Amino acid sequence: MGFEDYSKAYKAGKKEYQSRMFHGIRPTLEVLDEIMPPKGSYSEVPLGLVQIPADQIVGTKSGGRSNAFAGNFMPILRENTEFASKWSSLSSSHVEEGIREPIKAYEYMNKFYVEEGNKRVSVMKFFGVVSIPGNVIRIIPKRTGEKENKIYFEFLDFYNLNQINYIWFSKEGSFAKLQEAVGKAPGEMWTADERLSFSSVYTRFTAEFEAKGGKKLELTPGDAFLAFIELYGYQEVCEKTASELKALVAKSWEEYEVLEEGKGIELKMDPAQEKKPLFSILLPLNATKLKIAFIYEKTPGTSAWTYSHELGRLHLQEMFPDEVHTVCYENATIDNVEVFLADAIEQGCNLIFTTTPSFVQASVKAAIANPSVRIMNCSLNTSHRYIRTYYPRVHEAKFLMGAIAGAMAENDRLMYVADYPIYGSIANINAFALGARLVNPRAQVELEWSTMKDVDIEAKIKNSDATCISGKDMVIPEEASRFFGIYHLNGEWPWNLAMPVSNWGKFYERLIRTIMDGTWKQDDKTAKAINYWWGMSSGVVDVICSQNLPHGTQRLVRLLRGAICSGEFNPFSGVLYSQTGMVQGDPERVLSPEEIATMDWLAENIRGAIPKKEELKEQAKPVIKQQGVQKRES
Repeated sequence: MGFEDYSKAYKAGKKEYQSRMFHGIRPTLEVLDEIMPPKGSYSEVPLGLVQIPADQIVGTKSGGRSNAFAGNFMPILRENTEFASKWSSLSSSHVEEGIREPIKAYEYMNKFYVEEGNKRVSVMKFFGVVSIPGNVIRIIPKRTGEKENKIYFEFLDFYNLNQINYIWFSKEGSFAKLQEAVGKAPGEMWTADERLSFSSVYTRFTAEFEAKGGKKLELTPGDAFLAFIELYGYQEVCEKTASELKALVAKSWEEYEVLEEGKGIELKMDPAQEKKPLFSILLPLNATKLKIAFIYEKTPGTSAWTYSHELGRLHLQEMFPDEVHTVCYENATIDNVEVFLADAIEQGCNLIFTTTPSFVQASVKAAIANPSVRIMNCSLNTSHRYIRTYYPRVHEAKFLMGAIAGAMAENDRLMYVADYPIYGSIANINAFALGARLVNPRAQVELEWSTMKDVDIEAKIKNSDATCISGKDMVIPEEASRFFGIYHLNGEWPWNLAMPVSNWGKFYERLIRTIMDGTWKQDDKTAKAINYWWGMSSGVVDVICSQNLPHGTQRLVRLLRGAICSGEFNPFSGVLYSQTGMVQGDPERVLSPEEIATMDWLAENIRGAIPKKEELKEQAKPVIKQQGVQKRES
């Protein structure tokens, strides 16, 4: 049997060798000595006896034996050699009693290189062994700013908590996300039982993922697994049967495809050009109405955000009295939103809007389970293929608001009260600051967060020396407060100057028309997640100015609005500076939509900081978990 096995392994080795040669890559094993950092720039840490994942053993420590194997560790020396005889004997031993003697290896960047035991590794890889025992020395390089180096040091922190070495990610921050996703606090050690449970479910998932074609995707099984448990919940995934897990992996496949490098999110900056066919040809003959559900986190009477979406729902009913029927669900939470989604689907709703970012996970799960139902979530920079997301470019209005505030501030001091440090909100803050500086180079913006722990915003406003305040965008009708939009503070009494408007009625109307005329389906052809991010040019964002605003300031606002709507001017164009230095130095360049959406810096004339998750109130955490701005290391 040993020589027969060698013959099969030899053929596999030659095939791999030729394939690698054809593709212009090294045909034999990698050699650690050839890629090691210079002496003095790394440290060595003995790990002792370790179960080494077989697929992470990629080469040899030195070049002596590398040419005896193809890059997949299968032999390429002829069958009449002494090497072949020894390999065959090891093969027979493995079949009869198993190879128990540990190999000796080095680990570098979570890949393993054999010092002693190359033939043992070859034999065990031939028989499909999952892991191989080995005495390992870890090579730890110096920290650098390179992405792979950063991920490796995140892995080291993770490994110190659980000794798990078989999962890897292609994106920074993923190991910390995994720690959270499995229910562990940062820095919390894993028990032996938890490690065993994790190994079991990860192995089962990886098998199904790769059987479906995961190896053809440009992402790691770890990337896919993290997305999977963040969607369905770790404990729920652990409890799935083999058949249930297989079905879920298959149903969720487009979620993994959109994770691939270069796919991501496609920001739709303007509505598609609408056709205008008769509505009768747009719906099935047995359907008389498009039934739409709106799921709100709070109620229109308690939340200005919900109130604005409710106005949008009522606008739809007014615009399409014979074609559209709407229903709404109030006081949804992350704990009951799945119930509301299920009820809306059971009631025959074929389009559902979930109006807060914290409902993304439930929306995706419902969309995967009900592919005939369109589900949209109100969020920005959300990478999911089974739902579409939407958000207004409020930063365009905030730029105008900043210009107004800068012109009206008597002492160059402004205040901006923000709520959540999520995608889009940082652009709003910076646009405000840039607008203020446009008309007043001395303008300084004091940034405060209403969701910070132990912070009395009213006291902050009262004690501030700022005379112009940017507060909440709007208030509900039941509130008698005038503390909204931009207001001038004269003592304790606010004088409203302007307010931004997100015209959700206009947004929903134009979106429904794309469904009616068939242009919605055009976006199904893209491999990316789709995010509608419409602005002033589409009429869904604007600024309402007080009649008491000086004539010259009103004229300036009209000019700026016209320039933004026509595309002649972008708030984030030209030379830009953050609190820590230059962001871009090209006076002709405009930040890309992706750069604007994912901002993680504050303009130089802002006093304040982006808060960390642990500094925020509990009510903010669900939104931050889904949409919190991730600080990129420079």
